[in-house]
Amino acid sequence: MGGEKTTSRFFTPEGEEIISPVDDFDIPLLSMNSGDDEGSRDSWDSLVDQRRRDAVFREVLQSYDQLRTRIGSLTDAKNKILSYTPGAWIENVGGMTLSDYDVPKTTSLLLIGPKGSGKSSLVNRISKVFENDKFASERAQVTYNSSVGDGTYFLQEYTIPRGSNSFSLYDTRSLSDDASDNINMIKLWIMEGVRHGELVIRRSDSSSLRNRMRCKAHKIGCEPSVIRKVNFVIFVVDGLAVLKSMEGDSDVEKQYNQIVATTFNCPYLSFRDDKPVVVVTHGDLLSLTDRARIRTYLGELLGIPPAKQIFDIPESSDPENELIIVDMLRYCLEHADRNLSCKSCARNKV
Repeated sequence: MGGEKTTSRFFTPEGEEIISPVDDFDIPLLSMNSGDDEGSRDSWDSLVDQRRRDAVFREVLQSYDQLRTRIGSLTDAKNKILSYTPGAWIENVGGMTLSDYDVPKTTSLLLIGPKGSGKSSLVNRISKVFENDKFASERAQVTYNSSVGDGTYFLQEYTIPRGSNSFSLYDTRSLSDDASDNINMIKLWIMEGVRHGELVIRRSDSSSLRNRMRCKAHKIGCEPSVIRKVNFVIFVVDGLAVLKSMEGDSDVEKQYNQIVATTFNCPYLSFRDDKPVVVVTHGDLLSLTDRARIRTYLGELLGIPPAKQIFDIPESSDPENELIIVDMLRYCLEHADRNLSCKSCARNKV
């Protein structure tokens, strides 16, 4: 015996109709008495999991509609980011106050992700949101053909907005196919800090690549910059690559999402219980249905709420996209402040 099946309907800005065929009564009621075998229980669990996924999918779809209704708040939301200072969003809990924390001069947000995920492009999009001069040149070098370009080999700091000391983004070298390389690289950044202009060399790099990169570093020849502690992490993934990996059958096709999951779950990336935010790029090349599917899938894969911690930031400059960027930064800065370390003299404060 099962309940009546209903549908939920959504419409994209382009008029695309999306129907979600799941309702609270969509799961057949299976008998769970003592005589049921293990197969019946497995079927029940499978159906419950499917209903949960569909509910999350609907929530993600609704988040796009909710975003459009909030466009009027964009200016106020941007002003809150522009007025931010490190420690501004510390919560006075546990008897602690602002003076009890080691507050950095600049809050540092670290961007990591696989090759071609769009980290440098994301830096440029974020910077443009807060630029008074909309015709200013792009700040981060973007590699448009990853098969021939070197990509980012030097840590690059970008203050937001330009010239501010409030917070900065650190563009980094892309993840490797070697999980141990990634863990070692992340551990170094989180434990030792990050420095603008620092060359990133991995153990698996060939001698010819090492020589070429060191030659570039030698040409720069500048004095070492300030070492900054990483305060929060933005994990960037390519939506097209995630979808291809989701639907792939071979081990090679599935590898992308495996690298994402393995790296994301590296304990060095979490700040206490807070995991990084995830930014999905290249959504402008996908349908809204696929974009929602990707966020739902990543939420389950990584163990985070897709409607609140996974941000779909396509390659566009419309007000909706600006609001998503502002929402993502607000999340990062709030969690960075919430996880600031306390001064040693305040650890036993009553």
